[in-house]
Amino acid sequence: MKLVVLTATLACGLSVLSSCKKANASEAKAGEVEKTELIRTSQSWDGVELPDYFQGRPELVAVKYVFPAGQKLGWHHHPVMNYGILVQGELTIIGQDGKEKTVHEGEAVVEMVNTIHHGENRGTKPVILYMFYLSQEGKELAVQHPEIPLD
Repeated sequence: MKLVVLTATLACGLSVLSSCKKANASEAKAGEVEKTELIRTSQSWDGVELPDYFQGRPELVAVKYVFPAGQKLGWHHHPVMNYGILVQGELTIIGQDGKEKTVHEGEAVVEMVNTIHHGENRGTKPVILYMFYLSQEGKELAVQHPEIPLD
């Protein structure tokens, strides 16, 4: 998980993500890099322990998603670990068991692995979400489940 935290910290420190919180701003001196650890965990947002790393060569993937207001994503699962930073809007993630998590602007989220879920932008502005996947060459980042209807 240190790679996960390092990637998020670097992204924040390099001002790639404009909504990063500046909790330690008063401690930083002029001209110094500020850093704020956004998340450190070995669990997904629903409290389930993350799986062990794959054996073999890793492939790191970063994706920017933009979800229009009112957009519902279909049911899917992730066969690889992933986490992200929401930089605009609010995204609600719903597990197949009905458990929900709303991620707010500036927050980090660790997604479920191998658990079916979907997301909804219930807000009035587009969601902008940067996701980071710890994968391997040839692995899918998400597997869709069109056979499961959205309400």
